[in-house]
Amino acid sequence: MRISASVKTGAQLVVALTALAVLRYHPWTNRQQAADDGSGTIHVLKVGFLPVTCHLTCPVTAFATRHSKNMRFDSELYHDWPTITEAFEAGRLQATFMLAPMAMQMVAKGVGCKIVYLGHRDGSTMVVGIHSKAKSLLDLKGQTIAVPSFDSNQYLVLLHAMRHLGMPENSIHFVQLAPPDMPTALATHSIAGYFVGEPFAGKAEMLGIGKVLYYSDQLWPHFISCVMVASNKLIRNHPAEVRALVKGIADSGAWAETHRVQAAEVAAPYFRQDPKLLKYVLTSPVWRVKYTDLTPTNQDMLSIEDDAVKAGLLKKVMPVSSFLDTSFIPKKIVPDRIVVPKADLIPSR
Repeated sequence: MRISASVKTGAQLVVALTALAVLRYHPWTNRQQAADDGSGTIHVLKVGFLPVTCHLTCPVTAFATRHSKNMRFDSELYHDWPTITEAFEAGRLQATFMLAPMAMQMVAKGVGCKIVYLGHRDGSTMVVGIHSKAKSLLDLKGQTIAVPSFDSNQYLVLLHAMRHLGMPENSIHFVQLAPPDMPTALATHSIAGYFVGEPFAGKAEMLGIGKVLYYSDQLWPHFISCVMVASNKLIRNHPAEVRALVKGIADSGAWAETHRVQAAEVAAPYFRQDPKLLKYVLTSPVWRVKYTDLTPTNQDMLSIEDDAVKAGLLKKVMPVSSFLDTSFIPKKIVPDRIVVPKADLIPSR
């Protein structure tokens, strides 16, 4: 019996849609979010992240725990800050990476959460057009510079640097842009430059459309862009999960620090980005982003909070204890033993 082309096409479409549904909803994953009760159940905690190297320890931890018999971490990819904060506030996420000033803002408006760890140090870069003659912020007066958010530490650091240079805040025109849109905006001369978490600055370098004006540590040594945030509900009801998550981030970070090429290979499918780009920003130079010294100090938080108040993001300084809980940080950090056979890499989702 001959089957018509339209029937064949319809059958193929059904198979394709079914496969996509399976990949989308991961039916093999148990998403129960409960503390380990000795029942033998594999517990899975979703953790939100954006495809930036500030969050690289999130997919690395997910990869490292993918075969765990008791506790796994499922990294959930987002592409913008409003969506990830809305998911957290609505309770669809109970742990996520987030901009440090944004986390403080959430606490200030009554959202129950705490900063429990960092995911990185440094890792943001300011680039300008490849033909720009700018040597410092002073040379960018009257020009347009993009930041990922007005709630970002990138924005606060630039304002801080401008005050130090005696520049009025309005001497540079700042705009918010989603990081993936920044290289295109630079290439079309819509902006003169941008300050963002990698790999989006490195992408401009690799494309030959931009060059580095500042690495973040030149503007703020040991720079912090993002923090790991856990809901008070998760901290209260499942502290073992929070402790396991923080240890996972710490141990994954220690591994990534000395296995940068392999870390890029692990993260690329999660980020849905070219491994060559991630390898470039993780190795050129190697200190562009760091994954050690991830314990947030009171002074770290006070510095960010002070600049957030000056910029009008916060109405007043809050006690650090109201938004920071370091009790889950392990006393001893042991680099994960992660083997990265290419055939075993998790495909793009």
